[in-house]
Amino acid sequence: MKKFFLPFLMTLLSVFPYRILAETEVWAGQVVSVSAKKKSVAEKTPGAVSVVVKEDINAKTIFSVDQALNSLPGVFNRRGKGLMDTSSAVTLRGVPGQQRTLILFDGIQLNDAYTGSVSFGGIPVDDLERVEVARGPFSGLYGGNAMGGVVNFIVHKPKKREFSIKTGYGNALGNSPSLNNMINGYFSYGDRFGKKLSLLFAYGYKYTSGYASDLNVQKNAPTSGLTGWKNTTDNTGLASYLIGDKGDNGWKEKNISFRGWYDISDFDKLSFSFFRTEYDYFYDDPHTYIRDLSGAEVWSYNGVTESSFLAGDGGRLHDFFSASYSKETEDLELKASLGYVDTLKNWYVTPASGLATRFGGAGKISDTPSTSLNSELQLTLPEFFTGQSFSIGMSYRFSKAMTSENNISDWRNEEEKGLLSYSAGGKGEDMGVYLQDEIILSKDLLAYLSARMDWWWTYDGFAYQSGVSGYPIYYPRRSDSALSPKVSLVYNPYTKTTLRASLGRSFRSPTVYEMYRTWTSYNKVYQGNPNLKPETITSWDAGIELRPWLGFKLGAVYFENIMKDLIYRHSVNPNLLINENAGEAFGSGWEFEAEHVFTNGGRFFCNLTLNDAKITKNSANPASVGKKLADMPSTMYSFGSDFNVGSFYFAGLGRYVGKRYNSDANTDTVNGVYGSRDPYFTMDLKVTWKQSENLFISMAVQNVFDKVYFDYYRAPGRSWFTEVSWKI
Repeated sequence: MKKFFLPFLMTLLSVFPYRILAETEVWAGQVVSVSAKKKSVAEKTPGAVSVVVKEDINAKTIFSVDQALNSLPGVFNRRGKGLMDTSSAVTLRGVPGQQRTLILFDGIQLNDAYTGSVSFGGIPVDDLERVEVARGPFSGLYGGNAMGGVVNFIVHKPKKREFSIKTGYGNALGNSPSLNNMINGYFSYGDRFGKKLSLLFAYGYKYTSGYASDLNVQKNAPTSGLTGWKNTTDNTGLASYLIGDKGDNGWKEKNISFRGWYDISDFDKLSFSFFRTEYDYFYDDPHTYIRDLSGAEVWSYNGVTESSFLAGDGGRLHDFFSASYSKETEDLELKASLGYVDTLKNWYVTPASGLATRFGGAGKISDTPSTSLNSELQLTLPEFFTGQSFSIGMSYRFSKAMTSENNISDWRNEEEKGLLSYSAGGKGEDMGVYLQDEIILSKDLLAYLSARMDWWWTYDGFAYQSGVSGYPIYYPRRSDSALSPKVSLVYNPYTKTTLRASLGRSFRSPTVYEMYRTWTSYNKVYQGNPNLKPETITSWDAGIELRPWLGFKLGAVYFENIMKDLIYRHSVNPNLLINENAGEAFGSGWEFEAEHVFTNGGRFFCNLTLNDAKITKNSANPASVGKKLADMPSTMYSFGSDFNVGSFYFAGLGRYVGKRYNSDANTDTVNGVYGSRDPYFTMDLKVTWKQSENLFISMAVQNVFDKVYFDYYRAPGRSWFTEVSWKI
């Protein structure tokens, strides 16, 4: 493969000199809205913003929307086992945890009401028009969850009648396990009816039989006479034994969406949307690698039971509704939005340890439905005073979530729920009021002053566990508040130079899970804490963006983060662990990027992110002080190119992610084993043939060098995927 790739790469590089210089300034006048919460020219925005347009998305082979962001500076996209990963995350600026980065879909919050995480599975990739990413603290405009920044996925709006049909198939390519029998299908119909109404209907489907990503690694050594197992270690270096896997982990998803836009007049516009996503993940038969002297399969030995080879199925059913109104005149901009996110099912099955076998046995099913209602009203006065644009807004969010666990007699049949064994849940309300003043200090200097006050309430919190004394527990109602100010300066000393600096404070309210999820296991109590305070971060950054000649851009940003009141589980005594605001951390880093856009619309880009984020205080775990924040790489870089030659369009992406740790104490230092977070470099290639004006055929290879690594799970090896797309 290397013999093939190097000549191919040299061929790509050889055409670059003939594809330079755009006819117009590529980035001048690009309009974004995420960082100022209103339409702004990119060079005048108050924060570091990256935009992924539809052409960039099409240049990649993307099976999940979060993968659209995996080549941006300052952005870490964790997706350990490809499409099947239900715990994937997008985090910004070295701030760990999906709950600390705000994710929006057409301006409506997707962070769930239970843990603050986001389930990217099933969200329609092909519906997207662009993605805007604002890095840095943005609670001054957006409220909670925006500690690391904000990501907004924006949907395509049809301007005329259009049909789109896509179908694709792929498989593993090479010696390493990867996505087998990958099937992708998509259909959309959009139209513009007269001058007022636009509609878009879409349906998408994905399926893969997957691969064996979950391994069975045990501490107990196989007994004498058994063969087929392999010596390994855990991620701390302790001797362990690889004895099998839990079967190929497959995935099936489908989504349906309907959206509309209605122009009441040239100034007044309405929009509405609905989409439903559903996914299920599943495992086929597990595999034992152990054989006895006669060659027969061995499924248990020396304290290791057959249940250790088993993994249960799971899935999610999710509805999303939104409606918005906007009015734009020379004198004012008014926006109102309403969104409702309803997770009807969010379930998984756990086979009972020591009791379940491949043929049945006891288990539990856990289900966590949740809902959230989001509303916002914002008024912007473009000429509030001479040289000032003033925005005022308010938002309200109601959310509730409840998790329940039921016994099931056969872990293979999740439909037959038995007695309720555990439940916990709660409700919350958030209200915020914010102000932003954009001030023209001089011809070249802009200032943004913003502040937001948030109040939140939590109530109806409870926990119940069958057959355990002390339950049910009912938690009292409580409330708290947070002030989030921010100041930003944007200086354009020359037409092609932008300097930025900002200082701000952000927060995150504790979740239902952190406050109310209390349970007892083997006489040890894992206790939520309804008295948790919000986590906070104070950040500043300074950066420069240069556009020295047509089609070329350079950028560099330095940032620092001071995080306080981070929530950790504290061991009060051997039988009690409780969530507390125990942690503080400090992080600093650099983001560098360069991009050159070619005459034909192709480009070459590269970026580098350096991040040094360490725990400075943690009474819950003193051994973690001075150690790196969990799941945060110190180094990331990406480079790539996409361009066309005749009727062919070529694209390539290389991506490096440095070492990360599962443990706050950074004890998991061993790489290349199940449960480790390895450093890795992967390369993806894609070529698209424009067979006619409407027909496109593409062929892609992911993980070209068949890199073997673990991102807790065994990561996908090399695979290929081909797709046919027809558009009119």
